[in-house]
Parts: sequence; structure tokens; C-alpha cells
Amino acid sequence: MRIFRGHRPTRAVDPGCALTIGNFDGVHRGHQAMLALLNNEARHRGLRSCVMTFEPHPRDWFAQQAGQPERAPRRIATLRDKLQELERCGVDDVVLMRFDQRFAAQSPDDFIRDVLMQQLRARYVLVGDDFRFGAKRAGDYALLDAAGNDLGFDVARMMSYEVHGVRVSSSEVRQALAAGDMTRAARLLGRPYGITGHVVHGRKLGRDLGFRTLNLRFPSRLPAAQGIFVVSVHGLGDQPVPGVASLGVRPTVEDAGRVLLEVHCLEWPGHLDINAGYAQLLRVDLLHKLHDERRYPSLDALRAGISQDVTDAHAWWHARSTPPGR
Repeated sequence: MRIFRGHRPTRAVDPGCALTIGNFDGVHRGHQAMLALLNNEARHRGLRSCVMTFEPHPRDWFAQQAGQPERAPRRIATLRDKLQELERCGVDDVVLMRFDQRFAAQSPDDFIRDVLMQQLRARYVLVGDDFRFGAKRAGDYALLDAAGNDLGFDVARMMSYEVHGVRVSSSEVRQALAAGDMTRAARLLGRPYGITGHVVHGRKLGRDLGFRTLNLRFPSRLPAAQGIFVVSVHGLGDQPVPGVASLGVRPTVEDAGRVLLEVHCLEWPGHLDINAGYAQLLRVDLLHKLHDERRYPSLDALRAGISQDVTDAHAWWHARSTPPGR
């Protein structure tokens, strides 16, 4: 999969692309159905499939501009995870468009002419049933369809995708994660909710407390999920490793707004040195929420709390009979 920032280079021999546009936060089952349709149309037309997505999230940018950052949507996926899922869905090209004042101020006609036609050479455009574009969200499907008829590209609209009568959306996934309903989140996503990242050095407090952790940064200050979770860790060997993890701001020891995923492996792989995890790229699947983050009155209380979390995680795996790797 090719990744471009700001525009997709085209050549005279390039026939153009089959395009869809959106934030794709989480790449849930509704997104996956849309991407499957896009790929089929691209193959039928002899085009490359292309996704245009945005960084930062437009609602995040508008919240910052209004001086109300707390109104930004809670982020489901990191950019790395979004790109990995788009690649897994078979997308040929991704255009990462920086959402800023200039982009936000574009009229619908300018967006169609400058972005869709000049930069992307779109020949087929697939959008969702609630798609809006251009300054003040003035553009809609009818306007885009009319422009396609005039300028020579096809426009299609995909209606809502439902699972058990529920419209699948990023908002639904966020609600499931906020409620700690990891089973529902997995059903909407079509996979367990996971976070990927390189292991970074921390303050080594977990080691001092007797619970060594592998730390992954979550770049957004507003993660869709927070709390203490039973997890499965992928990337430390051939088999996933059971663990317990904290995703949040560590209110007892820091509470500085920096979001970390701190993972304690219940069974460290015997073939690995205890420091072997550093700098490795891991995927951590959050399978079951134990509780929200807690502010403990002392480090001793924190140690006791972590010990109980480890016990509860072991009990959860035991109830399933077969932890990962067994």
C-alpha cells in the first residue's frame, strides 16, 4: 500500500483512481464493507483503490479552534493502526490530507476541482449516506453526483451497515469502549480492539513495584478506551502472551495528561531476556475491562491494587480455560 501526504502524484499514463473519503477511525465493519465495494469497483475499472483520510480529525481541529479541546472525539485508533487496517482491507493508496484552515475553507466546488480532479484524478467516488464536504459542510451527495455527471466521474453512495439492527459507526464503537463493553466493540470492529506501538522506556516504577511493564504511547490525549484491562500481547514470539494492562494517565504517579498503555505480561516468554521487549513493535488486544483507573493514596496501595488486578486477570484467563499460547 502506498501512502501519500497531501496529494497523490499522477502521471500522464495514470488512469486515475477509485476513491472513498472519510476519517475511518477504527476501520470498523461498516468501513470494511465500503472498502470491499471500493476495491471491487477499482478492479472492475482497472483503477487503483484510494482512500483519502484526514489528520488531525476534522472535529478535533474545529474543537481546538473553538478553544474547547474537550469536545474533540475520543480517538479509537492511532494513525499507525488505521493505516495497518486499511492495508489489511486491500487498499492500494492512502492520501493523508492535513486538515487545517485552508482545507476547511475550501468551497465544495474548489474541493471537487482542486482535490478530486487535479490532485487525485478520481474516476469513481464512493461516499457514505451522511457524507458532507466543503466549507460549512455545504456540499452533499446530490452536489457531488451532479458534478460527476458534468466532469466525467461516477459517484456512488453506500447506505448504513448494520449488525443486529444497530448502525455500525465510529460513534457506536466509542460508546462501547467508553462503557468497557469489549465484546460489543469487537463485534462492531470485526476483531478485538487493539493498539499497536513500539515499546518505550518509562520511569521503571513498575519494576520497583514488582510488576515490570512494557510501555506503549497512545498519541491522543483522548483515547476512546481507558482503564485496566485483561489483554493479549502479540509480537513477543510465535504465540500471544496473556497480560494485564493500564491505559490512561496514571493518576497515582503522574496524571500529567500523557496517555500510556502499560502492559504487564502474566507469563514472560522463556526464550526472551527480560529487557528484550524494548523498541519492539507490539499489538496489544484489550479483551476485558476490569475497572476504571483509580487514584491510590500511596505506592503501597498501588502495589496492592496491581496485585489484585493480576489475580483477577489470571482468574479471567482461567475461566476461559485456554490463555493465548496454550
